[in-house]
Formats: sequence, C-alpha cells, structure tokens
Amino acid sequence: MARRGLNKDKVNMPKVLTERDEIRQWAIARAGTPAMEDRPTGIGGPPLLRLVFDQYALNAGENQYGDRPRGLDLVDWSEWFEEFEKHKLGLLVEDERPGLLDDYYEFVPRDGSPRG
Repeated sequence: MARRGLNKDKVNMPKVLTERDEIRQWAIARAGTPAMEDRPTGIGGPPLLRLVFDQYALNAGENQYGDRPRGLDLVDWSEWFEEFEKHKLGLLVEDERPGLLDDYYEFVPRDGSPRG
C-alpha cells in the first residue's frame, strides 16, 4: 500500500542579505538598479538608499540631469554599497518562490536591533 505524502506548502520566510554579490544578484535578477534619493529640504542627513526596478529605473536614468522622479539618482553599485555598509544595513527579502521573482525589499539593521 502506497503511503500518501503530506502536502506541505513551502512557507516563504524572509531572509536578510548582507553580502555584496548576493544583493547584486538578487536585484539584477529582478531588473533592479541601485539608486539614492535626496532627503527633503531642511531634513538633512545622508541620502536614502533605494533599489528601482524595470521601466522606472530606465526613466529615472533618462531624467537624472533634469527633473528627477522623486529626487532619485541612479548610482553605481560601489557607491550604493558604501552607504549600505556605512549604515550597517541588511536587505530583508522574501524567499524565492518557483515562477515568481518578488521585488519587495526592506532595509533593516544588520545587528537585528529595531530601527529608530
């Protein structure tokens, strides 16, 4: 008599990426490009890191010398990683699911402490 296997759907768990190659490969697989966003006038501080995807990334690049969408500047990976590492960040992403490349991400502290 054949035993029935349990139908266990894989539960997607978030994971934190910290290695440059791992992050770059994750973003490139989703047509992602590194970018930085200016902080609003009067707030000051370092620029905000972003990853932009698909057509939005292309449009931001075309407009980098004129009106930039939401103040985004496309930057190279080395400049992006410099800020990423300076602020000791990790990139929280969902586990990959077959047939789906989700581009959701969130920046989190590497040490696991809450962001304040």
